[in-house]
Amino acid sequence: MKHNYVHIKTESLNNHCPECFSTEGLQLSFKQKYSEALFYKAITDDIAYTLSCKVCNTEIFPVRWTDDIERVVDYKKKAFTPNPKSFKLKRLAWMLIITLDVLILLAILFTVGIIKI
Repeated sequence: MKHNYVHIKTESLNNHCPECFSTEGLQLSFKQKYSEALFYKAITDDIAYTLSCKVCNTEIFPVRWTDDIERVVDYKKKAFTPNPKSFKLKRLAWMLIITLDVLILLAILFTVGIIKI
């Protein structure tokens, strides 16, 4: 099973960067977890948030956030609407389900006596 995060949205923040003190480079990125297996694809409710500065090219970890940055990030998290959770079966899964249904139907018809070999 493969898990990866798909980029959904990027928000610019006007706060000071804790590293270079610029007010122009902070960006908050939202990524949503996407799972893929042999039989299905799924979008989950798991959201990853990353804050980075494009001026000094550094990722700002929550330990370095100021109170102002925390308030703005919390507000942006509440305002963010992720893609809806979904689950989709792949073609291989559908073929397996249909094949099993046909085999079960044939077994029932054979045991009842409608089909004779």
